[in-house]
Amino acid sequence: MKAFIPNILSATKAISVVKTEHIQSLWSNYGAIVRIYLRGSNFKSVVAKHINFNRAGNHPRGWDTYFSHQRKVTSYEIECNWYRDWANKCNETCYVPTCLGYFKIGEQTLLLLEDLDDAGFPMRKEKLTIPQAMVVLSWLANFHATFMQLKPTRLWDVGTYWHLATRPDEFKNMEAGALKNKAKAIDDALNNCTNQTIVHGDAKVANFCFNRDLTQVSAVDFQYVGGGCGMKDVVYFLGSCLDAETCKIHEETLLNHYFSVLNKSLTTFNPTISSNAVEEEYRSLYAIAWTDFTRFLMGWMPTHQKLNEYSTELMQKAIKHS
Repeated sequence: MKAFIPNILSATKAISVVKTEHIQSLWSNYGAIVRIYLRGSNFKSVVAKHINFNRAGNHPRGWDTYFSHQRKVTSYEIECNWYRDWANKCNETCYVPTCLGYFKIGEQTLLLLEDLDDAGFPMRKEKLTIPQAMVVLSWLANFHATFMQLKPTRLWDVGTYWHLATRPDEFKNMEAGALKNKAKAIDDALNNCTNQTIVHGDAKVANFCFNRDLTQVSAVDFQYVGGGCGMKDVVYFLGSCLDAETCKIHEETLLNHYFSVLNKSLTTFNPTISSNAVEEEYRSLYAIAWTDFTRFLMGWMPTHQKLNEYSTELMQKAIKHS
């Protein structure tokens, strides 16, 4: 980190770094996210994502392969591309932190971002109520509407970290059965949908920062941003913050809210796109998208708690109709 201090001072017009604060380590020991307190800058603090490939390895689930490493290397490059080329298209309805710069020294990269705590988003949540989940669904709907039918240039051609092409090891590890047999058809249905957008790609609740009264959010962690069906973000988010029973009971309410916001946003920002056509297609892909993630889990960690009664019901529905 010390090697980047001149870059940090230049980007923020600060006199000096007062102190640093470790926020969290990156997956598989690829570095850390650090809060940096400044003196003499308009920014009281900034957040740095410090990637160090010299220290990479030690996957918590044992998936340390060359293929896995290359995927992560590419993901950090794409995150920088996202902030440079795309993030400025987001408005307050799908807020993302401002990028203050990205720098590379040898095998190390530093991505310097606005501190969302100071920007008014200091709250983090692990589980959500239905109204709180709707706040994030609104963000996703506005995000998907903003990028609907745009080509994901310099992003992942197919966003999300679990799609079939990028998970050959996990697919090989799956037990034989109906889902494994249908995996390609399910993947094709999502990849070939008419209304492609740009998906966040890792839209779990931990990657959303709330304001103090939990009525607005900003998103972080765009390593797997790219093209795709918006339902992939929706199902992954819901599974990250609600239990199976809650998802089942409130499925219609939650989807209706997402589509209400999506339709309004498309009408405002992309009026040439038929919001009714998008909704019809996306509703038909809800179970498919959920089952696509289930396929990943069954190869990656078949004892995962997200492999539950609700995901099984959706999987059976998806298999039957794919």
